[in-house]
Amino acid sequence: MSPIKVMIADDHALVREGIIKILSLEDDIQVVGEAGDGQEAVKIALEKDVDIALLDVNMPYTDGIEACRIIKKEKPRLGVIALTIHDQEEYLFEFIKAGAQAYLLKDISPGQLVKTIRGVAQGDSYIPPKLIASVFQEINRLSAKQQSSRGAGTDLTPREIEVLQHVARGDSNRLIAKKLFISEKTVKNHLYRIFQKLNVEDRTQATLYALKNKIVEL
Repeated sequence: MSPIKVMIADDHALVREGIIKILSLEDDIQVVGEAGDGQEAVKIALEKDVDIALLDVNMPYTDGIEACRIIKKEKPRLGVIALTIHDQEEYLFEFIKAGAQAYLLKDISPGQLVKTIRGVAQGDSYIPPKLIASVFQEINRLSAKQQSSRGAGTDLTPREIEVLQHVARGDSNRLIAKKLFISEKTVKNHLYRIFQKLNVEDRTQATLYALKNKIVEL
């Protein structure tokens, strides 16, 4: 069986070298490329034979979330694993919407990293238990808001629902404006009214609420 081909993208050379040393000990994993920024990560992932891309969140030029989105659009079968110091659920949600199969924090053990790479290569997913708890807390909080907002979301206009659909897919304001043939300012105005009507504070909360209440579908 051919080895799992992995690409590593992180703007810290020391981190990349450490991961390479860990993976070099595994007979069934082969590092085929490394990148110090998001643009280079996309280039390697699309040009080389890569099975798994390890992406940091904060990288120069193109961040890990946008790099994931681009990679998955061109190579949907390529597995993406976020490897980051950020344990806030909003980063997790954005990476998932961009197409990532796993989200790892940098304080994991080498064994967990290897196990996750093998799992994603087989089609599995992984979210740290610490973040799963946060996700459920957020969903429960939004459920409580739903009960107090008397069916918020039912008065969204067709255009607002359309904008919300694109938000749920992870599209940026610029991309939404381009797809809907409107200005970015108009998109921002729509989002402001959507947040008010749904009684939420940001895009992540709006997406969770909309998906939970079947206002939009992915």
